[in-house]
Amino acid sequence: MRSPHRSLTRRGLLSGTLGTAAMLAAGGALAGCGTKGAQQTEAGCKSDDLSGTEKKLAFSNWPQYMDVDEKDESKRPTLDEFVKKSGIQVTYTEDVNDNNEFFGKVQNQLAACQSTGRDVMVLTDWMAARMIRLGWIQKLDKAKLPNVEANLLTSLRNRSFDPDSQLAIPWQSGLAGLAYNAKVTKEIRTVDELLTRPDLKGKVTALSEMRDTMGLLLQSNGHDPANFTTAQFDDALNKLKKAVASKQIRKFTGNDYAPDLAKGDIAACIGWSGDVVQLGFEDEKIKFVVPESGVMLWSDNMLVPNKATHRANAEALIDYYYDPAVAAKLAAYVNYICPVQGAQAEMEKIDPDLASNPLIFPDEAMLSRSKVFMALDEKQEKEYETKFQQVIGA
Repeated sequence: MRSPHRSLTRRGLLSGTLGTAAMLAAGGALAGCGTKGAQQTEAGCKSDDLSGTEKKLAFSNWPQYMDVDEKDESKRPTLDEFVKKSGIQVTYTEDVNDNNEFFGKVQNQLAACQSTGRDVMVLTDWMAARMIRLGWIQKLDKAKLPNVEANLLTSLRNRSFDPDSQLAIPWQSGLAGLAYNAKVTKEIRTVDELLTRPDLKGKVTALSEMRDTMGLLLQSNGHDPANFTTAQFDDALNKLKKAVASKQIRKFTGNDYAPDLAKGDIAACIGWSGDVVQLGFEDEKIKFVVPESGVMLWSDNMLVPNKATHRANAEALIDYYYDPAVAAKLAAYVNYICPVQGAQAEMEKIDPDLASNPLIFPDEAMLSRSKVFMALDEKQEKEYETKFQQVIGA
């Protein structure tokens, strides 16, 4: 099981490796990434599958995102079991430290229809959407993914960037919502409370991740973050501007809000469920709240890039992790939302406390109030990010 003393979360790595301004600069370098030279098509960039004769697989993932044996950290129990059962040798590399940084590692090869040397890579929704938009990801054979077909959570199906679940299969998920420290403030229930309540003035932080902060504000205005207009985005942004101008919001952060929330230096924030699960192990006064208007749901997704030569082996790995018993073992270590239906019952056998934790296994009521941010085209991505960065002062 995951050590409760692990202080750096996977989601923290996502925002912490590069500052917001640096990430935007990296994104700016991609301004031409939608050009015809980079765009690929299924017909124009064909991939050969050598899985029948080569029982191997190269898997790129984030650090601390796979279960390890407490007594021997060189062992990864679920992955080792896959190798034993399938006979497929897996080269597992923790080389995804930031979405934009990883994009920079692979963009030249993928834009030129060349191999990256990887068969599976794990990237967050918005980056997965970008790569799908560019035609860089192979379609999966659903007939080889029976566990995925049977067990993928309903809330993670029919996503705008992959409506048929043929390109991006969730590895783990999480929520962006509200959090507060009950030692220093009373309960908070709405985004509007966070942004306007007088007792919270100067004691609030929000996330520098545009999709999470703006998704919550869109919901608070009654708009759908999975399907919104520019006018609706601007309306939500104006609400954020007012909170910045009034100094209600102290600053915008990656996951560096977590220690401040734990100490009571800030009273409330927009935050991530994975952080709050870990803070809650140490202090039950740290609470995560699904706002009355709704919560944002994000995922990190398993993708098979163009020119990967072991697609069938990758499909076997992906489907293996959708066995509820396997998914429960992984979730017991990483403590993010498990995307696999049936894993909660298996978790009862491992750790009943984790099985009852709604931030690892949200109930249907919580999931029904969750939204995945709309897939953006290149022009929208640049426009919305620029507007947001101007408001948060990055």
